[in-house]
Amino acid sequence: MGGSVSCCFSPGESPKIHRRELELEECPFTAEDVSEDTGTYLQHISDRELPDELAQEANPSDHPRASTLFLNKSQTDVREKRRSTHTNHQMSPALLRRKCSSCSTIFLDDSTVSQPNLKNTIKCVALAIYYHIKNRDSNRSLDIFDEKKHPLSREKVADDYSVVDPEHRLIYRFIRTLFGSAQLTAECAIVTLVYLERLLTYAEIDICPCNWKRIVLGAILLASKVWDDQAVWNVDYCQILKDVTVEDMNDMERHFLELLQFNINVPASVYAKYYFDLRSLADDNNLGFPLEPLSNKRAQKLEAISRLCEDRYKNLSKSTLKRSVSADNLVGMKNSKAVLS
Repeated sequence: MGGSVSCCFSPGESPKIHRRELELEECPFTAEDVSEDTGTYLQHISDRELPDELAQEANPSDHPRASTLFLNKSQTDVREKRRSTHTNHQMSPALLRRKCSSCSTIFLDDSTVSQPNLKNTIKCVALAIYYHIKNRDSNRSLDIFDEKKHPLSREKVADDYSVVDPEHRLIYRFIRTLFGSAQLTAECAIVTLVYLERLLTYAEIDICPCNWKRIVLGAILLASKVWDDQAVWNVDYCQILKDVTVEDMNDMERHFLELLQFNINVPASVYAKYYFDLRSLADDNNLGFPLEPLSNKRAQKLEAISRLCEDRYKNLSKSTLKRSVSADNLVGMKNSKAVLS
């Protein structure tokens, strides 16, 4: 037992023992691996696991404390803009037009984490994708997302389609067309960005000029089915993009899910992080949400929304408590039956 040598001996040499001897010869122990008190040092499993910080940095779409990829990629341009503004001693016209609250007037926008403004959210998501493409590390891609191999229209793809970076307006127009035709919500736009960054992390690819349309389309397709109560079918997207076949949409959706490892869960904390990071991105690029004075009507509306969300969370906690109590009762019944039997 344990480390003792077995007394059983076979005439022939065991292939397992021979293989083990070869492994020991190829990986000899050093003096640091052997201790006089404990013998051979075996690394604990916790020492071989990735620390939480590294895991969070690797998967920002899964962990609420990890910084989003698009915000990190935008910081280079933001610093250059601030440096040029400071050097030229010029203030942006958008900053001069920005409204500030006072003792008599409070300025607020109509966007909240539970009900974001649709137009401004799509603009921010398009800007995040723009920075992803502009400040990409390389051009890693997959054939399923290549627009040359799987075109979205019958028009001939330009020869420089994989070289020229799309402008922010072009990305915004593409997303706005899909959201307007499919009648998708602003929350779906935020989840789209979560799935997009999760794809880039899991599949280890880059969003670049040759694949950005199909990656965005796949993320929107998946987000609309997961998030919205009335999901848009693949054939409905074929009505919007008339030259795309249903088979192509199904194939892209299947590959997208496989690359995500079927992880379509978006925790509330991750969703809130992306929402507020998008607002930070808007402020850094002078895309502030439109501000309006807080009137009595708007104050009552905000109070009603807050009360509705509070009641919803209370009902959710009650239902969770009921499920846990029923589960405890079920375990108790099983234990009592086991004792009686």
